[in-house]
Amino acid sequence: MSKKKRIVIALGGNALGNTLAEQMVAVKTTAKAIVDLIEEDCEVVVVHGNGPQVGMIQKSMDTNAPLSVCVAMSQAYIGYDLQNALREELLNRGHKGMSVATMITQVRVNEADPAFQNPTKPIGRFLTKEEADEQAKEFGYIMKEDAGRGYRRVVASPKPAEIIEIDAIRSLLEQGQLVIACGGGGIPVVNENGHLKGVGAVIDKDFASCLLAEELDADFLIILTAVEKVAINFGKPDETWLSDISISEAEKYIGEGHFAPGSMLPKVQAAVKFAGSKEGRAALITLLEKARDGVQGKTGTKIHK
Repeated sequence: MSKKKRIVIALGGNALGNTLAEQMVAVKTTAKAIVDLIEEDCEVVVVHGNGPQVGMIQKSMDTNAPLSVCVAMSQAYIGYDLQNALREELLNRGHKGMSVATMITQVRVNEADPAFQNPTKPIGRFLTKEEADEQAKEFGYIMKEDAGRGYRRVVASPKPAEIIEIDAIRSLLEQGQLVIACGGGGIPVVNENGHLKGVGAVIDKDFASCLLAEELDADFLIILTAVEKVAINFGKPDETWLSDISISEAEKYIGEGHFAPGSMLPKVQAAVKFAGSKEGRAALITLLEKARDGVQGKTGTKIHK
């Protein structure tokens, strides 16, 4: 009997919608794509983003509510919708023995990480320039234009250093459960003499997915986003879509500045890091709806040694 492929999936914001109502619809489509991979004989762990949601949670509570608490809340409410949609899809396809569990996950970061001095992670909804200026004035937020789609608040995005609940996640996976973990990149914490203290940041879910995939000895890291393939010279007359590239080619394109910070850049960087972490590992970047085709080698951008 052949060994199952172990896959960590990083879901982009487009897989979840931007409101509660949109999320209820979006998770049904997302669940179909994930169960497709289970039917390709894969073990699956799911990581999701929370960029729009964490900003909305903080705004609805209090503009000074700790971001770490808002991330924890986003893990729970997104996990609630996602695990129910997955459970229903599994039952509809006859997979009655598989449970789905959401693990509220803390991720340790380094409090000396330079990211705290240079906020880059977009959160909340897209705003016009006028709306962004108003929020910057009223709340002291740092607002930046995000890949031509509008303005968003940016916060610190330190690199993940340790997944606190990794043993519990591994145990659930080895019991045959479908696990949702490190939601929104994980609840950012620092270790103060054994006490885990939340910090004001949002960890990039692609880097957290990479660390999780390494820790679980996964075969594949699949980063699902809004495009079928990665492009160089994106939006220009000489735009070129990439299908199969080596780590060195990807690093060359990164150095040439082809990928937007806060958008495609962290996805490619995380893919490169995972693909280079151990022999035989590879990463795939593609559309949610194309995940199964991507695993079969039919589409997407595959990055490997």
